[in-house]
Amino acid sequence: MDSIQERYMPLIREMMKTMGAQRELSDKDIYQEGRAEFLPFIDKILEEHLLPGSGIDGIENIENLLERAQQGETGLLLLEHYSNFDLPAFHYLLRKAGPKGATIAKALVAIAGIKLSESNPIVSAFTQAYTRVVIYPSRSLEIIKRNFKDPNKLYHEMMRGMSINRAAVKTIATVKHSGKLVLVFPAGTRYRPWDPSTKRGVREIASYIKGFDNFCLVAVNGNILRINPTGEMEEDLLNADKVVYTAGKVQRSEYFLERIKEDHHFRDDKKQEMVDEVMAELEAMHAEAEKKRLSGAS
Repeated sequence: MDSIQERYMPLIREMMKTMGAQRELSDKDIYQEGRAEFLPFIDKILEEHLLPGSGIDGIENIENLLERAQQGETGLLLLEHYSNFDLPAFHYLLRKAGPKGATIAKALVAIAGIKLSESNPIVSAFTQAYTRVVIYPSRSLEIIKRNFKDPNKLYHEMMRGMSINRAAVKTIATVKHSGKLVLVFPAGTRYRPWDPSTKRGVREIASYIKGFDNFCLVAVNGNILRINPTGEMEEDLLNADKVVYTAGKVQRSEYFLERIKEDHHFRDDKKQEMVDEVMAELEAMHAEAEKKRLSGAS
């Protein structure tokens, strides 16, 4: 398998010509409108690696979620996370699903960790194609506490992280009431088979669920961009595969919360238990969808 950098460097250079210089983000520019001019470059890669049978099962459930959002309710999509191409492939397959799918794709606003915008120009170029709200993930804040030896630099970075997250909360509050669908990866990072903890949902997802009227869970089966265990994100490995997204029925957040409260009222960490339930439901959906994907059933 080739890395995306090795295989598509001429195409990446074309994208980067119009990207502009990378810069450190602040709380003033955490809402990033997707740059549609980058989509044809990324679509070419997707077209060459998504095998026949790739698509979105249960797309009618996402249509229902968007209809509710356009009527004044708020809608959240919670996706499994295996690859930095989970969002690009989802966006592409929505657009290929017809006019309604294209409308959904246009309504997506992804929550994206700051590393995607600042770590590497190549990764940043791909990230800029999709509308997103940038956050400073809790995992990143923990990493800087361990890695920054200079107390002044540590203080500056922690203040920046908190400032970005305060702005993100306000921005999400505005976006979710504008007929958009907010997309979040509840694991907060891509799943690494050698590290089971990467498939556990982060506690912050409980606050997202509480803050939205409705949500859909989306299982992701198949992967065309595998994590390179010994490389950086731009060195992830391309792999042709049949990729299927499976959207569950719309769930009313208040009913979900009531159910969790009844099931877990004797336990300690209500937020984590709520997120654990989300991840358990996603895992069950994933297992069922994988049987269907491998059998070739439609």
